[in-house]
This record gives sequence, C-alpha cells and structure tokens, in this order.
Amino acid sequence: MNEKVAVATVCGRAYFHIINMFKEYNIPFTSLVPGRAVPAKVCLVITTPEEHHLIDFDRVLVFCGEEELDSLLNATKRLMLGKEAYEKIVIGIDPGEAIGLVTIADGKVIVEETCYSNHQMLLCIQKILKNIDYTLTNVTIKIGNGVPVYRDLLEELNYALPGQVVLEVVGEAGTNRPLKRHSRSRKIRHISSAIHIAGRLGNSVQRRPMIAANHTTQ
Repeated sequence: MNEKVAVATVCGRAYFHIINMFKEYNIPFTSLVPGRAVPAKVCLVITTPEEHHLIDFDRVLVFCGEEELDSLLNATKRLMLGKEAYEKIVIGIDPGEAIGLVTIADGKVIVEETCYSNHQMLLCIQKILKNIDYTLTNVTIKIGNGVPVYRDLLEELNYALPGQVVLEVVGEAGTNRPLKRHSRSRKIRHISSAIHIAGRLGNSVQRRPMIAANHTTQ
C-alpha cells in the first residue's frame, strides 16, 4: 500500500501513542507539522482537537486520548479501505480456556485477539462495536459450540449487546487443526478456528434476556 496516514501534531504525548499504535499494527504513516500541505500519497490525517483547525484536508480523525485508541484504530482501518461505514461485520468466536476472536469487515479481517476471560472478550467486542451505526452496518456474532462453556459466553453476549446484533451458534467440526503445543501455535490455532467459525452458516439465537429467562425456571 503506497498511501499513508499522516500524523499531524506537535504534541509529544499524542504523537507517541499514535505512532506506537501504527507500528504495532503495521500501518504506514508519515509525520506532518500542522498547517503544512498534506502530501499527495496521504489518504488520512490524524491530529489533536487543538490542532484540527490547522489541517486543510477532507479526511481527518482526532486523537481524543489514550483510552480512545481502539476506536481511532478501527476508524483508521475503515477509512484506509475507502469506506465511510462497513456494510457487514462478522465476529467469529472460538470458545475455550483461551478464546479466539476475529472481526471480519466487508470480507477483510480487521481484528484478531486472544482473550483469557469472558469479561475480556466482552470488552473487546464492545470496543469494536462502540461507534457502529446499526442503520448502516449489519453485525453478526458467530460462536462455536465445540465446548459447553459456549453457552455462558452466549448468555453474556445476549444480555450485554444491542438488540440489533445477530447472534448465531456454529458447529465447530473441522475448525480446529492440530498445531505444535507452544503458546504461539495455540494462539494461531484459536484465531484460525475463529476465522473458520466466522465463515460458516450458523443457527440464529433469539435475542432475549437469557438471565431473566433462567430466573423464571428456578
């Protein structure tokens, strides 16, 4: 990819957080002094609220603090693909002691995570969906049924996520491939399984407060 993101700020703290994020996710970037002309190969400019008025460019994202880096990263990836909004997001989940999670937006993997608790998984999904406009984007979460714990994950997702999110349970047969036993290979296996789960047809889950339903049966 020849096009780059320009980081236009003289704020050292903002610059540090932004470029470290881009380096971690291999996003090509260039540095720019606010107020200077934007080079032709730049497709997006990142700046701060205080310097926004100095940027003469049609695609600008604003760094609003370290706690908003995930949202900034997701928006950067989307705009670099030339999309104002994704049409379809599919999140695949491979349950287990380590939870594989992938997000596929309009056919492209944009997030890969390995989570080690239900809480961590839910926080990751909520960050991914934080700024989604459900009138523009269809969101489906597919969870594999290979281990009984998937029911607990499904209950938490059903209870915590907006009603516009479609939940599906997917058969896991054939999604797990044997790999070497070191930790890096296990992470790759969980992510690979989550990708396969995201690509399969599943059975839709009726969106209802499952916790309340469980209480009525006691």
